[in-house]
Amino acid sequence: MAKHEHEFRDPIHAFVTVRGDERRVIDSRPFQRLRHIHQLALTYLVYPGATHKRFEHSLGVMELASRIFDRVTKPDNIKHDEVRQIIPDQDGLRYWRSVLRVAALCHDIGHLPFSHAAEEELLPEGYDHERLTANLILESELADLWPELTPPLTPEHIVKVAVGPKKARDLQFTSWEILLAEMITGDSFGSDRMDYLLRDAYHAGVAYGRYDHFRLIQCLALLPRADKDSDEPALGLLSGGVEASEGLMVAMHFMFKQVYFHSVRRAYDLHLKEFLKLWAKAGQLPITCSGHLALSDVEVLTEIRRAARNRKYKAHKPAKRIESREHFKLLYAALPSDKAGGVLNPGATIAKYATEKFNQDKICHDFVPAKISAPDFPVRAHDGSIHSSLRGSEILSQMPVLEVDSVYCDDSIRIEAEKWRDANKSKLLNLEKAEVAV
Repeated sequence: MAKHEHEFRDPIHAFVTVRGDERRVIDSRPFQRLRHIHQLALTYLVYPGATHKRFEHSLGVMELASRIFDRVTKPDNIKHDEVRQIIPDQDGLRYWRSVLRVAALCHDIGHLPFSHAAEEELLPEGYDHERLTANLILESELADLWPELTPPLTPEHIVKVAVGPKKARDLQFTSWEILLAEMITGDSFGSDRMDYLLRDAYHAGVAYGRYDHFRLIQCLALLPRADKDSDEPALGLLSGGVEASEGLMVAMHFMFKQVYFHSVRRAYDLHLKEFLKLWAKAGQLPITCSGHLALSDVEVLTEIRRAARNRKYKAHKPAKRIESREHFKLLYAALPSDKAGGVLNPGATIAKYATEKFNQDKICHDFVPAKISAPDFPVRAHDGSIHSSLRGSEILSQMPVLEVDSVYCDDSIRIEAEKWRDANKSKLLNLEKAEVAV
């Protein structure tokens, strides 16, 4: 195995150590491009310190994934036959550890400019950043590197571990490959989530994303599933780590509530998407390897500045909103009680009638369906029994979901729009009838 010979200083993990052949992956164009992709899109316009990039995040994901792998594959930590029978021998473990590390490095190379902010509406049907990641691993200059690493790696293995079975549905996964992918992309203890919460909180200057990741990794284990509906083992916890997992989920909840779903941050995302759709050829960003690698935040920011100064530019309006901080203002944010009248999508309803009142270019609806909840994972009790995390933790079982259902308006009509909202909200959402019924 190639000698470890290079260290990156990192504000989250102190040092990230890589082998000489792994440096070749880091020095490649697909990975170096991540130096120019903001981790949190335009969030730095709200939290000025949040200027960090996908580059350092990917190094952090590799570091945490390696720690997870080393912990859960220690022979003393494997207590169950269902798990023991799928663990490779020592040569196999060395091979798959290398696969895991480069897969962690490459898991984000398919991100578009400004990461998720640009992805939703600017790729052809069937494409997402995971598919672009797979293409780069298989088809770009990276494809020539994999046979030259120590040990030589199979590119399809890297794709499976980097993007996981939910995204690489055309590939057949073994139980072992599913576990490795879970170490990076898993909803419970994926190193991707573990790193971005710590890193984003650090750079945004908030305390919400902090949790005891040292204790969490120390208590990770490969375990049989508690529900017995599947024969596939999963990444789970020893009972002593449940509190650390609760801290992780609470951290995620508040990071989404206070940072990722911050109303001004979301407003800038809306303006950015509008700009990109007007600027990009045929309203879509390139999906070829060469086209993808040629485009980063740098090129987009240059065009935004140019467009903001030129009223004749097609995308002048959204560019000026970004450049001059003339973003739309929050007009309405749905509350759980707003559904009491039977209107299940109150934001869409408010936006519909506000658009009729104030014109389409003055109103914008922002919606992210509820999808954040505590995942279910196996927990090994002190007596050796396995139970579900949701059955063993009141905090995890009662974690609230979060969604975005908001309406924004141009600042020029805000006062009038707020008066209209206050006069019409109850009627439009049938809340008056609901109050009478109560």
